[in-house]
Amino acid sequence: MNVADQLLLLAISLTANLFSAFSGGGAGLIQLPALIFLGLPFPVALATHKVASVALGIGATGRHLRERGLEWPLTAFILACGLPGVILGANLILNVPDRLAELALGVLTAALGLYSWLRPGLGQHHAPTHRDRWGLGVGGAVLFVIGVLNGSLTSGTGLFVTLWLVGWFGLDYRRAVAYTLVLVGLFWNGTGAVTLGVLAHIRWSWLPALLAGSLLGGYLGAHLAIAKGNRWIKRVYELLTLVIGIKLILG
Repeated sequence: MNVADQLLLLAISLTANLFSAFSGGGAGLIQLPALIFLGLPFPVALATHKVASVALGIGATGRHLRERGLEWPLTAFILACGLPGVILGANLILNVPDRLAELALGVLTAALGLYSWLRPGLGQHHAPTHRDRWGLGVGGAVLFVIGVLNGSLTSGTGLFVTLWLVGWFGLDYRRAVAYTLVLVGLFWNGTGAVTLGVLAHIRWSWLPALLAGSLLGGYLGAHLAIAKGNRWIKRVYELLTLVIGIKLILG
């Protein structure tokens, strides 16, 4: 790629990951279609995007860990439930019709935004719940399913984790976004990148610009989320989920 192409990739990656780090997911809405539009086949674009998205997790982790807001037992639980699903999803993606998967994901993603919008008080206060055996069982099962989606579809699945942590486990939006960016952005996406790297090729020459944009966008977006608080995060989350859902439905 020439310098102009690298600068274009940098701008795309920075924009996508800044919004993703602010609202708790959605970088794939911009970044993955851009890679396909620029000429990469879907499996190669997906694998390349996955590798680049790990830098989003690194950038966001660097900012959120300074706040010391993560509970380590819940952190380990999210990883244990989600990572097997990510591996399964990455192995299944080549057998799923792209359009059908995108349509289903679009409907679900738009529904997330509508659900949050219809509940004004959702995620505004931290009120932990469902930490008993039954609650953890249901919560872990859903995280596994989201992990399958994350390993296969990538676009917006971090938003599923964010809302699930808010709606089921009682986290406020700021804490939920921190968990999503650190655990999904870094560990889930890292696992998906390794798995897809084995199954498909990665376009290594495109990665420097994508990694730089993801790293910087992740840090800046996490900083904005911490600075602006739950109300702003909720509004951006709702806007992003609706935009992603409509885009996926329309194709």
